[in-house]
Amino acid sequence: MKKAIVIGGGIGGVEAAIRLKKQGLQVELISDREDLYIYPLSIWIPTGETTPTRIRLPLKDIARRHGFSVRADAVTGIDASRHSITLTQETVVSDFDYLVIAVGAGKMSHPGKEHTLSICGPPEEALMLKEKIAGLIARGSGTIAVGFGGNPKDTSAVRGGPAFEFLFNIHHLLNRKKRRENFTLVFFAPMKTPGIRLGEKALGMMDRMFAQLDIRQKTGVKITAFAADGIRFQDGSRIPSDVTMFIPAGDGHPVIKASDLPCNAAGFIKITPTCQVKGIPWMYAVGDAAALEEEPWWRAKQGHLAEQMARAAANDIALREGNRVRRTSYRDHLNILCLMDMGNGAALVYRNHRRVLMLPMPVVGHWLKKAWGVTYKLSKLKWRPVWRRKRTNTHAH
Repeated sequence: MKKAIVIGGGIGGVEAAIRLKKQGLQVELISDREDLYIYPLSIWIPTGETTPTRIRLPLKDIARRHGFSVRADAVTGIDASRHSITLTQETVVSDFDYLVIAVGAGKMSHPGKEHTLSICGPPEEALMLKEKIAGLIARGSGTIAVGFGGNPKDTSAVRGGPAFEFLFNIHHLLNRKKRRENFTLVFFAPMKTPGIRLGEKALGMMDRMFAQLDIRQKTGVKITAFAADGIRFQDGSRIPSDVTMFIPAGDGHPVIKASDLPCNAAGFIKITPTCQVKGIPWMYAVGDAAALEEEPWWRAKQGHLAEQMARAAANDIALREGNRVRRTSYRDHLNILCLMDMGNGAALVYRNHRRVLMLPMPVVGHWLKKAWGVTYKLSKLKWRPVWRRKRTNTHAH
């Protein structure tokens, strides 16, 4: 039986392990975390609607359900020329036929980053945000600044959606606490039109929403540094801030940058439409670790795309092993899809090659996103409805 190793226990890595096991391979997933942390749900940790424990899935539970193995370790090196990876304490692993890289991305560096917290960073930062915001509410007033950065070497490596969701949810929290009028909310980003990848109509809707909710904006000016008391910009201006939530743009993972793999200028791995690393037939890259093709310009790295990339990689490997499956391409699923939560509703955002859509969904949108979170967790544990289990058991007898 051929063996595949998947490195990285995020959304893309877990999906790759599941799909490869379904294709009959022996699969080992290597991750430096014990859990799959569902980042799209972390927007509700600072508002107290959920906790880190509730949005974690132990990898050992997922592995047991799907029949692959898990090794708790960190990858410190990848050597394509020697068909090997290096783990901590210089353990070299080469006993595999295929390698799927799903280690995610690094982060762009900013002076004074230690003065910021992110809902897209280490899980403990979301809890720190909760504590800081609770402290401001107890004090009765303050300024909360929320923003995201970009990577000029790869414009797909941006995380704007979670910043907008966090901002809207904080607005809703302050309204519920009857403290909103005592707080200043500020959105900032270095690009002139953040959110333009959602389309002109959606951008206009966002601007009107910011004005309606009394959220100030500072855009189009480069960030020079973060400080304990706020953010400084290239034009000499400054935003005072008691709490700064900032999502830096993605950058090439340090291990990948130090490897002999083909990478773009930002350090992301160059791949084919089936997610095979260019020039290396036994290696694949999915999710944030991979470089998307440069067109369309509005492309973005999202969780659902990471899953489609994992499926494309698994199908390509299955075809190489003689399985009868259909070859798929991640480019067939290159779209923007987001249910942007606002605390008391949501907006469905969708964009592909043919159309752009932003549909407000008051009240029900919030609960739809909650339902997605429950469904996602149950699906990874191979949950099936009771009626389906009973029906299966009946046929078994």
